[in-house]
Amino acid sequence: MCLTFPTTPDKLTGHEQAIVDYISKHRERFLCMSIGELSQQLHISDATVSRFARHVGCTDFKHLKRVVMAQGGQTGPARKLANTLETGSENLLQYWMEQQHYHLQKTLDVLDREEFDRGVELLQGAKRVFLFAKNASRSPAQLLEFRLRRLGLDVHRIAHGGSELLEDVAGLGPGDVVVLFHFSKISPEGHILLAQQKSAGYTTLLFTGKTYYHLPHPPTAQLLVYRGEDHEYHAMSAPVAVVDALVLAVSRRMGAAAVAHLERIRELKDQYGR
Repeated sequence: MCLTFPTTPDKLTGHEQAIVDYISKHRERFLCMSIGELSQQLHISDATVSRFARHVGCTDFKHLKRVVMAQGGQTGPARKLANTLETGSENLLQYWMEQQHYHLQKTLDVLDREEFDRGVELLQGAKRVFLFAKNASRSPAQLLEFRLRRLGLDVHRIAHGGSELLEDVAGLGPGDVVVLFHFSKISPEGHILLAQQKSAGYTTLLFTGKTYYHLPHPPTAQLLVYRGEDHEYHAMSAPVAVVDALVLAVSRRMGAAAVAHLERIRELKDQYGR
């Protein structure tokens, strides 16, 4: 749908045309931007953006966003987030919660259901599960480790690098599943794990924030999650939600076996007062 503004100028400058093009192509993203973020994205000044808003009949940048929002027909998280951003930083908690809601909805939109089902099948049928994660991605990896162990799966961590990593790789084989957490980019260690899967006979499940179409050694399954744009603070709400959904789906496939292991844990806690 073409954008319309309160006033239609006879002519736009090159910078103004660039603003219109960007808003048309990235409407949802624009609604979540500050004037500074838009000017930085387009390599123009804040004043240029303000002049554009007035040139098309808006009183200011916030008015421009309301005009664009009214034409989007949006009632979902993007609109709620844009409304929250209008309140400013004094309402940070509400802003952050709305942003997480948007991340979850975006993940639901981009995550391939067949890939998710394949990931569930891999974990449920695994002889052993190995986890590889670095830095902040270790938090969802540790949650996955905790959840899967409670279901009775044999879960291990792979060393972060060096000769210890190679020793772990040498011990991998058929029936093993390696779960990698690489949201921004695949590390050199991650490429090693992907490269060795065919010759060693193990399978791989990749948690990622980017879509990879032409990896030299693609994973057996990949789960795409949305954590925000490149310039934003990257939250772990969506990865954690997908981890929990994955565990629930594995539990359902395991059926009585999962319940029996959880019951055994409960019995031991009762026996030893823990």
